[in-house]
Amino acid sequence: MKKLLSIALTLIAIHHSLSAQIKNALNAKEQQQGWELLFNGENTHGWHVYLKKDAGAWGVSDGILHLDTKSQGRGDLITNKEYTNFELKLDWKIPEGGNSGIIFNVHEDTAYVYTYLTGIEMQILDNKGAEDNKQANHLAGSLYDLIAPAHPAKPAGEWNSVMIRKLNNHLTFWLNGQKVVETQVGNALWRNMLKTSKYKTWKAYATYPKGHIALQDHGAAVSFRNIRIRQL
Repeated sequence: MKKLLSIALTLIAIHHSLSAQIKNALNAKEQQQGWELLFNGENTHGWHVYLKKDAGAWGVSDGILHLDTKSQGRGDLITNKEYTNFELKLDWKIPEGGNSGIIFNVHEDTAYVYTYLTGIEMQILDNKGAEDNKQANHLAGSLYDLIAPAHPAKPAGEWNSVMIRKLNNHLTFWLNGQKVVETQVGNALWRNMLKTSKYKTWKAYATYPKGHIALQDHGAAVSFRNIRIRQL
């Protein structure tokens, strides 16, 4: 019995290992469910730096989208398209001390210098070594500065998988398969949270129902893969 159990566990481990190696591709079930790739694993087609025309310092190698912090053309990378109701999945990895984010409902306009002035952020962070780790609602997986994640992220240097679901302003975040945040944009609880947050005087924050999805340049060499979306 022990031998059979050992064999079964080995086969499961091999399956997970092989699955992890299949990057930036949709399986038949995902295609039937309406998922589409936002990153093809080869180039930055479909993306550009906020308020610019190209992808700048963002590049691709070995099927991974990453930020080169030593290159010119820095800034948040955003989708060319805008989205309203959707499910977004991706994997991210951050180096030690790193900080980044996934920002959505971004309104691209020269009136707003940064994506986060209009967009809503799911935090990416090295919870152990980053400077911005003092508040629970600033940790990886949080609805930044509003709701702390219910479960911790994997440490720096390891891949984390997330899903963001937005449907009629109802937000749900998952981190490594576990639900970590759920809230309704615009209701009484939301308005009360804003009053005690950094956003209390930001008039445009979370006010656009449709917008771009952004990967934040916060100075760290952050990496992404398996970026996919399903419009709801």
